[in-house]
Amino acid sequence: MDQPLIASDPHAEIREEVAKLCARFPGEYWRKVDRERAYPTDFVKALTEGGWLGALIPEEYGGAGLPLSAAAAILEEIHRSGGNAGACHAQMYIMGTILKHGSPEQKKRYLPGIASGALRLQAFGVTEPTSGTDTTALRTVAKRDGDNYIVNGQKIWTSRAEHSDLMLLLARTTPRDQVQKKTEGLSTFIVDMKAALGNGLTIRPIRTMMNHNTTEVFFDNMVVPAENLVGQEGRGFRYILDGMNAERLLISSESIGDAKWFIRKAVDYSKERVLFGRPIGQNQGVQFPIAKAYAQMRAAEALLKLGLEKFEAGLPCGEEANMGKMLCAEAAWAAGEACIQTHGGFGFAEEYDVERKYREARLYQVAPISTNLVLSYVGEHVLGMPRSY
Repeated sequence: MDQPLIASDPHAEIREEVAKLCARFPGEYWRKVDRERAYPTDFVKALTEGGWLGALIPEEYGGAGLPLSAAAAILEEIHRSGGNAGACHAQMYIMGTILKHGSPEQKKRYLPGIASGALRLQAFGVTEPTSGTDTTALRTVAKRDGDNYIVNGQKIWTSRAEHSDLMLLLARTTPRDQVQKKTEGLSTFIVDMKAALGNGLTIRPIRTMMNHNTTEVFFDNMVVPAENLVGQEGRGFRYILDGMNAERLLISSESIGDAKWFIRKAVDYSKERVLFGRPIGQNQGVQFPIAKAYAQMRAAEALLKLGLEKFEAGLPCGEEANMGKMLCAEAAWAAGEACIQTHGGFGFAEEYDVERKYREARLYQVAPISTNLVLSYVGEHVLGMPRSY
């Protein structure tokens, strides 16, 4: 099932090296982390030491200076190997805001530490309980007070907050009724979470169906130095938007990796499992759903590759990033369905890893953007239909 690594694949060596690293963290490792609702510290440390989490950071700051397609290859291989990059993937797409809009001082201060692993930039404070994906309606406020901003409010689904040194935070600095456009008046900040914890910052874990280390965070007169403002005040929403296509393309690559893992797992089991004197994979009722999931995965993968090419060429890629995220997530889920059905009762047994990956794969039809909002984007921005919300 796996496509051969051909010479035309610019990231063949990266895939091979990441696969070797992931082999050091087999299913037993991920089952233990999942069972204990723990953070995969050793895995994240190994990725960082290998330079993989600093792939997008320019070489002058200690990173590899690789393109987005390389980061996508890294994340795909993690998932194809049976792991999960959710513990660390945010670092790749969050830092784009700092790279593009951060001051020279901010880049010098933070990027070398992120590249070396001395600092973790994993937390992204955007979503709120009352606004969800309606980002412009967020209520967290940052008010200027001399050389600082005072932040009050709440965020939810802020994954990895307990395991991150830094947070990229979006807050309103100008009241919504005082701006001409609802997207104005929002600003982006770099928050030193270690300094803020217990000093206006409170973190509460949220237990979910998968081990995603997600939390809700509360800001009560939390002080953020004005020098931690990213770019210009009031333009934060635009800065966040800049990174959304990258985020969706990277998440899509994880879903493709999941789909490949499910399909390989199902194919292998269908050959090994013998019932009524024949391998169950010989039965079309077993074989066809797996084959269809493979075809679905390849189609989604082609759209993802197009999106990555357009992103790296500096061309508009919103269509490919959004549709790719939706189709890749659906392909992973279809592959998961085929895999768990092929395994029958054993698919629900922890030791086979199928049920864990099944839970993890379901997330990406909801996050980082739901399927319905993707369809709304396509209807309005691709097909030219009236705005639906």
